Amino acid sequence: MAVKIITTEDLGEFKMELLQEIKELSETIITTDDLRELKMDVILEIKDLLKQKRPEQSKKEWLKSTQVLEMLQISPTTLLSLRMNGTIPFVKIGGLIFYDAEEIEKVLIENTVKTSKKRR
Repeated sequence: MAVKIITTEDLGEFKMELLQEIKELSETIITTDDLRELKMDVILEIKDLLKQKRPEQSKKEWLKSTQVLEMLQISPTTLLSLRMNGTIPFVKIGGLIFYDAEEIEKVLIENTVKTSKKRR
């Protein structure tokens, strides 16, 4: 069996190669802390983008049935009919019913009847 003699020069060269590999690996190793930090950065960036894109949507005004009754000056039965036939969209959470104020205004505009100016 042949015995290989390792010189200090060989060890120095091996050490340099090993240090270079460690350096390259350390640049590519991602820790769980790095991932958590990246996740938080991404979440914050998404939140900022959503605020910029749709600031008006986060400020929706929701009305209760009593407010819609007053606004439209209709009876509870009429409001129920408008809900059931799909004229007025609504959101039901548990036993509570809410209406988007913008949608109510849209329904009023869409159902506006134009009258002629002629009088007899």
